[in-house]
Amino acid sequence: MLASFPLFLISFAIYNMVAFLTPGTSWEGTLFTIPMQSGASWTVGAGDLLLALSLLFLFFEMLKATRSYSRTVVDHLLSTLVFVAALVEFLLVKEAATSVFALLLLMSLVDVIAGWVVSMGSARRDIQVDHLTE
Repeated sequence: MLASFPLFLISFAIYNMVAFLTPGTSWEGTLFTIPMQSGASWTVGAGDLLLALSLLFLFFEMLKATRSYSRTVVDHLLSTLVFVAALVEFLLVKEAATSVFALLLLMSLVDVIAGWVVSMGSARRDIQVDHLTE
């Protein structure tokens, strides 16, 4: 059942812990700066790191969507519930009205839509293969 755990729940939990446990913390503030070969400086903030982590989660969620197990439907339902809860939070909670949260929400939407589409395509191929073997 741990394989069905929606990884975006971790991203939203991190966001909420920072937003509610440390009020006034900015997602745009600079955490560190990396000097580039061009002479420019790349500044990295907390929001950037959370979005990068969430992109990794999106990659692993896409890999999970390609499985064709019976619990795949549970995985997609849980991801859909996470998206709906995050959407409600984005619309109703003042602390969630940031660009970082909006991009997390968009990644979660991509996860939900792509997960269902990939699963439906995989299921269709499984049905066709079974039909050909008879």
